[in-house]
Amino acid sequence: MKKIILILSVLTAARLHASDSVMNKIFEPIVPNRVADKFIPAYHQNIQGLLGYRLNVNLEKRLLQIDSAILLSGFRKRPGSQTWIGEHVGKFLFSASRTYKYSHDSHIKQLLDAMVKEYIVCQLPDGYLGTYLPKDYWTDWDVWAHKYAILGLLNYYSVTGDKAALETAKKCGDLLCRTFGDEAGKRDIITAGHHAGMAPGSVLEPMVDLYRYTADKKYLQFCEYIVRAYEHPNGPKIISGLEKYGEVTKVGNAKAYEMMSCFVGILKYYKLTGNEKYLNALQTAWSDIRLHRMYITGTSSFHEYFVDDDQLMAENESNMGEGCVTTTWIQFNLQLLQITGEQKYADELERSVYNHLLAAENPQTGCVSYYTALQGKKPYKCDQGYSCCLSSVPRGISLIPDMIWGKINNDFSVLMYETGEVTDSILAKDLSYISLHIKSTTNFPVDGKVDYVITPSRTRKFALNFRVPGWSQNFIAKINGASFRGTAGQFLKIERTWKAGDKVSITFEMPLQVIPGGLSYPDRIAFKRGPQVLAVDHALNADVKSISNLQFSNDHAVAVDAKEKLPLTWAWKQAYAVQLRDNNQSMNVLLVPFAEAGQTGDEVEVWIDAPKRFNK
Repeated sequence: MKKIILILSVLTAARLHASDSVMNKIFEPIVPNRVADKFIPAYHQNIQGLLGYRLNVNLEKRLLQIDSAILLSGFRKRPGSQTWIGEHVGKFLFSASRTYKYSHDSHIKQLLDAMVKEYIVCQLPDGYLGTYLPKDYWTDWDVWAHKYAILGLLNYYSVTGDKAALETAKKCGDLLCRTFGDEAGKRDIITAGHHAGMAPGSVLEPMVDLYRYTADKKYLQFCEYIVRAYEHPNGPKIISGLEKYGEVTKVGNAKAYEMMSCFVGILKYYKLTGNEKYLNALQTAWSDIRLHRMYITGTSSFHEYFVDDDQLMAENESNMGEGCVTTTWIQFNLQLLQITGEQKYADELERSVYNHLLAAENPQTGCVSYYTALQGKKPYKCDQGYSCCLSSVPRGISLIPDMIWGKINNDFSVLMYETGEVTDSILAKDLSYISLHIKSTTNFPVDGKVDYVITPSRTRKFALNFRVPGWSQNFIAKINGASFRGTAGQFLKIERTWKAGDKVSITFEMPLQVIPGGLSYPDRIAFKRGPQVLAVDHALNADVKSISNLQFSNDHAVAVDAKEKLPLTWAWKQAYAVQLRDNNQSMNVLLVPFAEAGQTGDEVEVWIDAPKRFNK
């Protein structure tokens, strides 16, 4: 019998309960994709370390603090008090279902069950599950709200098998199919929402999922209609625009969140149909965003839009790095990683997760920032039913378990380096299936040393892949006296006969990098160590009168461990002393990861003044 590891999650032992020893069944779609995923995330896992701690913050301090009465208020008494209040229940169900999937926490399950029970009651007999009065149907954010309703209900169904949730999602889908289409008497979906039709058009994603869960062809036909509608004269021209121009700024009205929401749906549609033009167009979009519109912390958008090449201003007034954009960029990369198995998408996931995603949720309070500037205070808020990003950022964090390890073309692959345990089934070289259990121990990202214990259920020959980050130096894996050197930006593949108890010791260097400020900050630099962008937090540097006046003037940057200087109340003990100048006087300034900076409400500075020579 295959060994099954307890799905421990990141929760403390006191939160675990007896039923955690029983593997929860996952209810998968019944329609297979034509294009099979090359990367399949591991399911049975225990995540600790930095990411485990942040997963726990997301659960304990955000998701479990949700007041269902606030989220359901717009459904119980229509119209809702805010135009897009209808999206938040579905977003919560998405986050909470995925969190329950890997944590098996009984408290989040109870909150989920209660929320879904009340949510289903709010659906009208015709399937309507929005928050408007009939006179205003399909004129604002109705389709958008139904998108998140279906996504949330299907995610809940996937971890519970609750047929009532599936039926509610189907009724939403049926209503959309009856309302929109090319046929006489039906509405044009492009005119049923905002941003050149990209907001309502993003319902493609859940409609693909609904088809795959039900095999009802009317949902597939509706997906085909949406893809056609993108190219209508009044449509956003997503595919044709990318094919013609290769730039996301020339698609629709360049609204980043809504556009990438469509991208995620198009990629799911590609997997269902196998039409390569969809994948090719979105890989073009990915390259354009990655090369010209990404901040060093792994987010995009200026006042919520894609803007001109390399215009990446990062102050609070720039409204940069919308939390919804960060999360949807992560979803976009995760889909591309699953489709292609290519490391570059894992690189982007790491950059976004370790920086801008985690920066948008306060580790002390669980409050979330809508925009998360690199310069200034992080404007954390704790409201629940009014700001889209306060529901989106927890969704992004709930996706972290899909990014750490899994199989690429059946070779078990390590994508991120965290302490934890994982169990998966793999195909050995003799074509026999075996169970593989891996335990990792590390202080990453504090240092670059990771130890693994490899335990296959039987001694067999198979390969393990270890992602070698582009920022790493001298990446070496040692196994029983043999050394294997990795190449930055590639997977290190180690194929051998593995037996229970084999140990792999991986080491790599994480020197402090000096990043030039580019066109937006030509006279400034930023510091980066490993995947983490560092920041000056004024609360940790009381001797500095104004952190915006600090200057870096050394050719050689050195970061000295200084975590002992952090306050006892500071979440996640990681800090570095770096030599800077304040009013022409050299001094050691305390820097922390941008993801942790600003947690006490003070000013933060990523871009630091520097001589122009660093940016020439």
